[in-house]
Amino acid sequence: MAQVHLRSVVKKYGGLQVVHAINLDIADGEFVVLVGPSGCGKSTTLRMIAGLEDISGGEVLIGDRVVNDLPPRERNLAMVFQNYALYPHMSVRENLGFSLKIAKRSQSEIDRAVDDAAEILSLTPLLDRKPGQLSGGQRQRVAMGRAIVRHPDVFLFDEPLSNLDAKLRTQMRVEIKKLHQRLKSTIVYVTHDQVEAMTLADRIVIMRDGHIEQIGTPLEVFERPNTTFVATFIGSPPMNMLPARVGGGRVVLTDGTAFDIPPGHKVEEGQDVIFGARADNIMPVGHSLPATEHVAEVKMSVQLTEPLGTETLLFAQLAGQEVQAKMLNPRPVASGEVLTFQINLDKCHLFDAETGASLRV
Repeated sequence: MAQVHLRSVVKKYGGLQVVHAINLDIADGEFVVLVGPSGCGKSTTLRMIAGLEDISGGEVLIGDRVVNDLPPRERNLAMVFQNYALYPHMSVRENLGFSLKIAKRSQSEIDRAVDDAAEILSLTPLLDRKPGQLSGGQRQRVAMGRAIVRHPDVFLFDEPLSNLDAKLRTQMRVEIKKLHQRLKSTIVYVTHDQVEAMTLADRIVIMRDGHIEQIGTPLEVFERPNTTFVATFIGSPPMNMLPARVGGGRVVLTDGTAFDIPPGHKVEEGQDVIFGARADNIMPVGHSLPATEHVAEVKMSVQLTEPLGTETLLFAQLAGQEVQAKMLNPRPVASGEVLTFQINLDKCHLFDAETGASLRV
């Protein structure tokens, strides 16, 4: 396996720059997920690592080799695409071994590699079937197996689960995580789905408009977002964002509702800020987690509810803004019912209203 390093990597299409001098170090055996909205440059970055896109500036290193000018076949990478890219006229066995056959490996070596990959991915009973006889999840496992047999330095995944239904996506996330734990391989994985990113990654790279917005473990980017963009992109439902101003040593919302300043933030009197709180940290009294040291209480009118079984998502109104909250041990709540909510200020965030940057110190 190998490390991957991006050094001030740039991608331009004519006069349009889509990746802006990004720097990223991926450790040997690390599972790194590039995540962001459509058009943020994540797939282009992956394709530059793979050699499928030319690099307009900077360097890509795999191990200690600069690979900018190497064709894909000489980079010792394996890429798994969202459309599987299987040969329909070949059996699963033939699809798995095709790259080794092209490389003129011996038949015994091909058979051994195919059998090993089939065992890892539970494909052994399917080896004689054609892709058209397989489910979407099975076809994706074959695509992964075709990558495994090559024993690459790095695995690249380009939104591999986007064509699967929700249940299959969940199952395949587990399969990919198990694969990484077994092979100890370096994986660079692209997705627009933040749930995939949170559940799979050792580290998440959040991209926006061709820039890296934040890099960190799933817990780091969830609990300590650098910007309002990261705060609203990571987490489901997204973080509630309320315009406010610092006054009298408190955070004052647009309707005059005031809270103590969340611990760990540095603000100035009169500063315009954004008050951020996740639904998990806004809960009705009597249906919430045990109170922490710094708690605010506020009454809100509930407009809509979404029962989720053991909890209910509540849509309420505060300072003219829609706020999402959670109710544990739920009961029916009528539209328009006013409840008293506790806000866990220890978990809340303040961001600069102009720049969107976190004010946490």
